[in-house]
Amino acid sequence: MHVTDLGVDVAVYAAHATAVDLCLFDGPKERRVSLDGPVHGVFSASVAGVLPGQRYGFRAHGPWEPSAGYRYNPAKLLVDPYARGLVGELGYGPETYGHVVGPDLTGDPYGPASSIDSAHAVPHSVVVDTRNLTSPDPTANRPWVPWSRSVIYEAHVRGLTLLNDHLPPELRGTYAGLAHPSVVDHLLSLGVTAIELLPVHTFASEPHLIEKGLTNYWGYSSLGFFAPHAAFATAAARQDGPAAILDELRTAVHALHEAGLEVLLDVVYNHTCEGGLPGQHVSWRGLDNAAYYRHNGGAPAALDDVTGTGNTLDFRRPEVVRMTLDSLRYWADVVGVDGFRFDLAVTLGRDGGGYSPDHPAIVAMATEPSLHGLKLIAEPWDVGPGGWRTGQFPPPFGEWNDRFRNAVRSFWLADPARAAHGLPGHRARDLATRLSGSVDLFGHSDPPLVRGPIASVNYITAHDGFTMADLVAYDHKHNAANGEQNRDGSDDNRSWNHGIEGQVTVDSPAADIVPLRRRSIRNLFATLVLAAGVPMITAGDEMGRSQKGNNNAYCQDSEISWMRWDLVPWRKDLLATARSLLALRRDHPALRTEQFYTGRPVGPGRRPDLAWYDALGNLFDHDRWYDPSVRTLQMVRTAALPEKDTVMIVINGSLDAMHLVLADDHGGRWRLAWDSVWEHPNEESAVAIEGGLYAEPGEASVIEPMSMRVYVLV
Repeated sequence: MHVTDLGVDVAVYAAHATAVDLCLFDGPKERRVSLDGPVHGVFSASVAGVLPGQRYGFRAHGPWEPSAGYRYNPAKLLVDPYARGLVGELGYGPETYGHVVGPDLTGDPYGPASSIDSAHAVPHSVVVDTRNLTSPDPTANRPWVPWSRSVIYEAHVRGLTLLNDHLPPELRGTYAGLAHPSVVDHLLSLGVTAIELLPVHTFASEPHLIEKGLTNYWGYSSLGFFAPHAAFATAAARQDGPAAILDELRTAVHALHEAGLEVLLDVVYNHTCEGGLPGQHVSWRGLDNAAYYRHNGGAPAALDDVTGTGNTLDFRRPEVVRMTLDSLRYWADVVGVDGFRFDLAVTLGRDGGGYSPDHPAIVAMATEPSLHGLKLIAEPWDVGPGGWRTGQFPPPFGEWNDRFRNAVRSFWLADPARAAHGLPGHRARDLATRLSGSVDLFGHSDPPLVRGPIASVNYITAHDGFTMADLVAYDHKHNAANGEQNRDGSDDNRSWNHGIEGQVTVDSPAADIVPLRRRSIRNLFATLVLAAGVPMITAGDEMGRSQKGNNNAYCQDSEISWMRWDLVPWRKDLLATARSLLALRRDHPALRTEQFYTGRPVGPGRRPDLAWYDALGNLFDHDRWYDPSVRTLQMVRTAALPEKDTVMIVINGSLDAMHLVLADDHGGRWRLAWDSVWEHPNEESAVAIEGGLYAEPGEASVIEPMSMRVYVLV
């Protein structure tokens, strides 16, 4: 729907329909305009006198033949897939289903069509004139942060600020709240460069959640790929309508840009909120079920679900690819966002034979001018056959590196938990591979090695799973609040409760494990921040946020999910540590390489770009990498420029203190910049007073069990 000087031009894809009506609403009155077509599957018209703010929808006529995949039912008002704004809430009664269902919402999806009109029970699309927005242009002040300097902060619009007392009440949990000075100051002082927002496309909750009195909090259930989710706007913007909501979001993006922060969006193009065949009849299903959704080719027609949600958009269809590209262009060119993280991105690259990195959708995203220079990040898997594809997306995509997550959790948590019971763990070589940029995953390109470590978006936690504080406090998930008898959520957590399940108070008999847990968090955070690649931090991990053991809080719009800003002393210490570690990363090019390491000197007579040493300062050989008992290593990284930037990371993953001989046979002097034994970075001062900050190569010391140090060459 596009506004013209005379009214609107409207077009909608419904290739198998016999007719489509544009339905215009003024109060309870509905006026219908028959669209012309189809031409190449598109119905269209120019309609005079339609002004911005007009509510509308579509009714599609055609065969009701569910067994053949055709589900046309003109009793159902349909949301425009291209709507720039939506008003009203989705209902969950029988009227929102295309087939006949009873009061319990069950029925035969291949049975007769429902005759109940749904116009009062679905959101109405709204005409928005994007030519006359009043907000500043957020495309004009993009920070353009290079990948090598990027630190991503994954956050939920509502959950990030709802409990922040520094914000006026009317801004908490809103788009406007994202750009409040207290939030911006926190992000800048932490050292992040980009905030990645969980879905802000309009989304709806699944019927089974509504039945339980819950909602879809995360938002991975898209209802509109162009309209911002209205519930995240301030009450004033919602009152003024969709154009004001769009302006509020654009204003927030512009303000974040002014502070030097990029805005990335987590986008869900792989499926919609309509669910499986027994699901609701809200938009795409009524316009062209056979074309928009993947089907398995059987009779009767059944959906081919590779997303685990009941339906999958069919990226073998040009219309689906076009809709996705049009949506991406809109958010880039109008809203001004700086990049996208693609949920279940493998689905977007599936053709008839499975995933292909040369799929038209993947190639189109990589070459689209509106996306040039923006950050594209793939979640490189889905749940279909051959769905795990980490490392197999082409440039310029970055990818979530689940191997990094697993290796770090295993080394610092799962392995020590096993060792405490006399069981073997993983070898250190997997952790070393992840620390050095995961060349085994991202080095396979044409020509080889061109993607570099910056293709790896490293993470230990994300919205899905335990928080960092919960990883060190729970061996098992505690998801009872989700109403699924603790069956939901992953069982592969690779966590370690350090001997006691759950939270431990300072006056507990088990209080002695609390400092150990805090050290484990510092080890995890430091490994994330200092590894080669692009770190992604989950909001609140820098302050010890807990979800009380819930590792699947997708339906928890509650204090389980919201970020706390009132910090007890240990949380303040952790925040100071996070800031210190990110400052180290920012200040040392040796920690931010864009090229894979070669092990060769960075220049004549200079150190190699990467070298590994054991606890006694000896270079690692082949056998040591395959020895599971080796849990202590020294990693020396040197940047080509400036000439004197060399950093050493020392890791002791053993349950015992280790005798350490500082490595390096190139001369110089080491300065201890950080130690995970320190509860707060200011403990460096105490070490300096004792004369222990500086050491020569070959100097011996003792490194504490389960600890990590950072040395800088001076």
